[in-house]
Amino acid sequence: MEPDISVICDPDKLTDRGCEGAPDWIIEIISPGTFSHDYVRKLNLYLDAGVKEYWIADPMKKKVLVYHLEESGVELDIYSFEDKVKTHIYEDLWIDFQEIGE
Repeated sequence: MEPDISVICDPDKLTDRGCEGAPDWIIEIISPGTFSHDYVRKLNLYLDAGVKEYWIADPMKKKVLVYHLEESGVELDIYSFEDKVKTHIYEDLWIDFQEIGE
């Protein structure tokens, strides 16, 4: 899989070939041709691989779906592009989608 954006917190996972193991955070940006691939196939593959946080940014719906692994299972939060979205892997990081769109 080749995510649109990936964050790897452990530098030991990085090799000349790329990331060995699961990234900590992946963001996919939906396009009409990748809709079902990103929402279903990649979601399941990434979560099975141990990705801690998976965001799906959907410009057509102006929504961000945030899947994050918790001890109790997978949690889902849904935001609009007007919201500030908090990451779960970093305590103090928020993404303001209104600022990105300007």
